[in-house]
Amino acid sequence: MEPLAERLRPKSLEEYVGQKHIVGPGAPLRGMIEHGHISSFILWGPPGTGKTTLANIIASKLELPFFTLSAISAGVKDVRDILDNARKSHFFNSDSPILFIDEIHRFNKSQQDSLLQAVETGVITLIGATTENPSFEIIRPLLSRCQVYILESLGKDDLLELANRAITQDVYLKERNIKLAQTTALLRYSGGDARKLLNIIELVANNQEPGTASLEISDNMVVKCLQGNPAAYDKDGEMHYDIISAFIKSIRGSDPDAALYWLARMIEGGEDPMFIARRLIISASEDIGLANPNAMLLANAAADAVMKIGWPEGRIPLAEATVYLATSPKSNSAYLGINSAIEKVKETGNLPVPLHLRNAPTNLMKDLGYGADYKYAHDYQGNFVIQQYLPDDIKGTTFWKAQHNESEERIKLRMDTIWKKGK
Repeated sequence: MEPLAERLRPKSLEEYVGQKHIVGPGAPLRGMIEHGHISSFILWGPPGTGKTTLANIIASKLELPFFTLSAISAGVKDVRDILDNARKSHFFNSDSPILFIDEIHRFNKSQQDSLLQAVETGVITLIGATTENPSFEIIRPLLSRCQVYILESLGKDDLLELANRAITQDVYLKERNIKLAQTTALLRYSGGDARKLLNIIELVANNQEPGTASLEISDNMVVKCLQGNPAAYDKDGEMHYDIISAFIKSIRGSDPDAALYWLARMIEGGEDPMFIARRLIISASEDIGLANPNAMLLANAAADAVMKIGWPEGRIPLAEATVYLATSPKSNSAYLGINSAIEKVKETGNLPVPLHLRNAPTNLMKDLGYGADYKYAHDYQGNFVIQQYLPDDIKGTTFWKAQHNESEERIKLRMDTIWKKGK
C-alpha cells in the first residue's frame, strides 16, 4: 500500500494546498500555467512544501513530455541521455519538454554546466527543486536563466485543511471514523511540512488496535506515538545559516529571550558548540566592541570553558555569554573603523610610510633618514606627544568615530583632550 502522503498527492492546482503567493488566482506562476507556456524556474523551499507535486501538476496540465532526475543518484551521463531524448521529443512538439531535477543543489558544477546549452536553446524547460539557497548552490550562468520561486512552510490553516482532507477523503482513513479532537501537537510536530503531517496521522492511525470503530486524535496520542520531537536542523544547510543569523541579530538587538531561544534551537539540533562559541566572539567584537570591552573577555572565556568541560554542560557558559552580550550596550565603531580604513587602502594603494616611522636596522637606512625625528611617546609627559602617523596624502583622515555610549564617550574625551592639549 502506498503511504498516505503519496495517496493524497494533488493532481491539479485546485487540489494543491498552500503557496497562494505563486499559484493562487492572479499569481505569476499560475498565470504561466494557465496560458500554457512556462519558462525555466527553480522551486526553493523547505521539505514538504509541495515542490515535486507542483512540478507534476504543471507537466500534467501542459501535457508535455516530462523527464525526471534525482540529483542524489544522477550523473552527467544521465543528464546527457535525457537531453538526447528531450531533443527527439522536442522535434515532434512545439513546446519544450520539461526536465524536473529534484535536489538540484546536489549537482556539482560540471553537472550543472551540462544543462546550460539545453536550457538556453529551449531544448528543455528546466524545473529544479531545492531546499538550499540557490544563490549559493546553483552556478550563476544557470541561475540567470531561471526564475526562482520561494515556497513557504505551510501555515496552520493549510495544515488543518490537509489533515481534514486525509481523514475524510483517503480511501482507507475515511473508513476509520477519525476525528481531530486536538491539533496542537499535530501542528507543532509537523513544523509546516505537509508530508510530515500526513506521516504523523498515518502513524497514529496505524498504532490503534485493529477493528477500532472510531479514533479521536489527541495531543497525548501524537506525543506518545512520536516519542519526542527530532529538531528540524541541517548543520550544513539553509536552516543552519538562518538560525545562526537570527541568533546574532537577537544579540545585536538586545533581546536576551530571543537569543536564548535560537541558542536552544541550535543545541537541540546538534550544532557544533564551538561554532556557536566562535560566533559569540565575533558578536562581542563586532556588535558590543568598545561599549563593553569585557564582552570579548567573557565570550573567549565561554569558548575556553566549552573546550574544557565538554557537552552537555557547555551549554551553560554559552548561555551565560549569550545573555551577557545581549544585555550589553552596543557599538560597532571598531567594525566600521576597520572597514573604512580598508576602503581607504583600496582607494589610495600602497602609500609610503613616513620616514620618521620607518624601521632603521642598518646604517644605510639611518643615513637615508629612516626613523629620523621620531618622537618616542614615553619620553614625554603623559606618555604622549603630537606626531603624524598617517601617510602624507591622507593625514588628518578619521576612521574611528566614537559612538554614544558611556565607555566610548570617555575614550573620545581623553583623545580630544590630549590631542588638543598637545598642539
